[in-house]
Amino acid sequence: MRYVSTRGGAAPVGLSAAIAAGLAPDGGLYVPERMPRIGAPPHSGYLAGTALRMLEPFFEGDPLAPELPAICAEAFAYPTPRRELRIDGAHLLELFHGPTAAFKDFGARFLAACLGRLRREAERPLTILVATSGDTGAAVGAAFDGMPGVRVAILYPDKRVSPRQAHQLGSFGDNVRALRVAGSFDDCQRLVKGALADTALQEDVAMSSANSISVGRLLPQMAYFGHASLHAEGRMNTIVPTGNLGNAVACLWARAIGLPIGDVIFACNANETLPEFFAGMPYRPRDAIPTIANAMDVGAPSNFERLVHLYGGEEATRRAGHAESVDDAEIRATIRRYAASDGEVFCPHTATGIRLFERRRLAGDRREWTVAATAHPAKFDTIVEPLVGRRVDVPEALETMLAREASAEPMAADARLFAEWLRAW
Repeated sequence: MRYVSTRGGAAPVGLSAAIAAGLAPDGGLYVPERMPRIGAPPHSGYLAGTALRMLEPFFEGDPLAPELPAICAEAFAYPTPRRELRIDGAHLLELFHGPTAAFKDFGARFLAACLGRLRREAERPLTILVATSGDTGAAVGAAFDGMPGVRVAILYPDKRVSPRQAHQLGSFGDNVRALRVAGSFDDCQRLVKGALADTALQEDVAMSSANSISVGRLLPQMAYFGHASLHAEGRMNTIVPTGNLGNAVACLWARAIGLPIGDVIFACNANETLPEFFAGMPYRPRDAIPTIANAMDVGAPSNFERLVHLYGGEEATRRAGHAESVDDAEIRATIRRYAASDGEVFCPHTATGIRLFERRRLAGDRREWTVAATAHPAKFDTIVEPLVGRRVDVPEALETMLAREASAEPMAADARLFAEWLRAW
């Protein structure tokens, strides 16, 4: 299997090269040259087994292929239960049982397992760059914490993540450093993309990315959607809370290779880039606005390129999906309502998906839907606890991380200063 750039200006490469590079030389994102089809559904009682069956075609012919069973075992070591809610026809796919209590743990651990193997004989350290709107950075930090020959620079928008998220991001030390950027997530993302595209900087500092712009992060995220769909009745209609579109594209890739996934809806917060596009307006990236669902505060989603590439154009893309916005008032009302009526406590991001399920019901859609629960509500205690009127229990792994000391360095949203920082490190 070879991988090509979404922009068509780079030579095809193997998967290992695509993972190591992070971003294609022409600034595009790596995608499979062709999307394989899985003839028979890869039934397995275990997530790691399903992941192996789904991902084997993507690793075909690559030096990492013999390592794939071990990589899957390392990355998919946590449960992803799909459970029925008390509201008729709604299921919750819980993706927050990893070490940092967010769905990003699976992709981050998979990427770390791949890069750890690719870097065994490397002569100089690899610097992993990751822009985060809240959850990605902690997952990547945890996955690479203490890994020899690898350093991680986490960039997050200062004062635009929850206090517990900020603590997680700065709690690693040693080979993982956190930078609180004076700006938005989109500013952080621009710094990362700019550094990766800077050939002179690459000569001085070996770099790659752990954002979902890395195909090594995106491929494994297909697995939990595929696994859940094999245990659903019929095709699994899915609502995916999304900001940078990585998890949503992974769900669509799983559908494209033949997993029984039905309609897919993107649940967005008040950042309306995607809802406007799917409503028929031109794609118009813009600066993100802050919301209480901060991990989705993205105005220029990187994976939009992969989305359009998958379907061959913008009009075909609009026919393949749907996106809607949920504002902060609706998010708060949804969290408050379900805590009072059913005892369910959702994080703000999951609440956007639940609200879209309610809208489907109000529109007369009686089908079953599965909502991806992207993070544990305890990560957003300052938002959730006043709404539900009680303390939210903290998972043990998160409690351990919060007990550590944490620190982050200030950074201006300036490419030159960031390049200087990288060279100095």
